[in-house]
Amino acid sequence: MPASLHELFAGRTETLSDKPKAEMHYVVLDAVDEAEVRALALAQVPPVYAGMFLKSITLEERLNETTWKVTVTYEAAEASQQDNPEPTFAFDTGGGTQHITQSLQTVGRYGPSASTALGGAIGYDGQNVAGVDITVPVYQFSETHYLDPSFVTQGYKLSLFGLTGAVNSFSFRGFQAGEVIFLGASGSRRGLDATDRWEISYKFAASPNRSNLSVGSISNIQKRGWDYLWVQYGDDVDQAAKVLIKKPIAVYVEQVYPFASFAGLGIGS
Repeated sequence: MPASLHELFAGRTETLSDKPKAEMHYVVLDAVDEAEVRALALAQVPPVYAGMFLKSITLEERLNETTWKVTVTYEAAEASQQDNPEPTFAFDTGGGTQHITQSLQTVGRYGPSASTALGGAIGYDGQNVAGVDITVPVYQFSETHYLDPSFVTQGYKLSLFGLTGAVNSFSFRGFQAGEVIFLGASGSRRGLDATDRWEISYKFAASPNRSNLSVGSISNIQKRGWDYLWVQYGDDVDQAAKVLIKKPIAVYVEQVYPFASFAGLGIGS
C-alpha cells in the first residue's frame, strides 16, 4: 500500500496577533523510511493556510515501523514578502548644527571696553570673529516602500545614487522647493522570485526657507533652506569706546547643493 498523509485535527493551534501563526499535525502511514515521509510531506502539505505561509515541516515522531507524526507550522509573511505591503514612515526633530558669527540680539554688555557698535558679531578678539555652533531646526524623516522588482532596475538604483545630496526643486511632502534634501536610500530583497519585492528606505532632511533676515544693519536677506549664508566683516571704529571693531559689511547666500525633481524617486510628491 502506498504511503499516505492524513491531518490530525486534534492539537491544531492558531494564534491571532500582529503576526499570526498556526501549527497543524499530520500522520504518515505506510512509509518505508524518513526520505519517503519527507518527500510526501513536501508534495502534499499546503503551502498556504488562512493567508499564512508554510514555515517548517518537522518529522516529529516515529510511532511504529511505518507510521510517522509530522508537525507543520505557518506564519504570516514579512512585510517585504506580502503582495501589497503598506509603506512605513518615521521622523526625528533632533535638529542639526550650524556655525554662526552673528547673534539675533545682544542682550547684555559689561565692562568699560564693551562696544555697542559690533552689530552682534560673536567672539570678536580684536582681529577675528570666531562665531559659535548652534542647534538649528532640521526635520529628519524616512520612508520605507516595497517595490516590484521590475521597477527597481539598475537604472533606478543609479538614479537614487544621482539624486543623493540634491534639494527639491518642486514642493515635496508638504515642504516648499529648497527645503528638503535627499540623504540617500538603502534597499534589500529576500529571494529572486518575480513576486519578491524590494524593501527600500529613503532618508530626507528638511530645513525651512527664511525671508527678511537681518545681519547687523543689513536687512531683507532671503535664504532657502539648504543654502549657506556667510558674513563678510570690515574694520570700523567704535567712536564711543575709541576701539577698532569688526562690523558686517556684506552678506552672501550661496547655493551649495544641486536642485532636482524628486519625481525620479518614484514614491510620489
